[in-house]
Amino acid sequence: MSGSVDRAQDRLNRRVMGINGVTGTAQGLRGGKPCIKVYLEKDDPRLRARLPRSVDGVPVDVEVTGKMRRW
Repeated sequence: MSGSVDRAQDRLNRRVMGINGVTGTAQGLRGGKPCIKVYLEKDDPRLRARLPRSVDGVPVDVEVTGKMRRW
């Protein structure tokens, strides 16, 4: 992915990683174009409302993955 997506993900991480229920972020594709994915522990409309739709022009895509653990 491009440097602009890296920077957008870094900015998003600083904004959302401290929010209870957000389990991680990653770079991905949506419709063949770069996006940033935000992973949630459970689907919560109030939490979704707190997340940006894009960062620096890079779309944000939300996925519910359940609880994640570090290995």
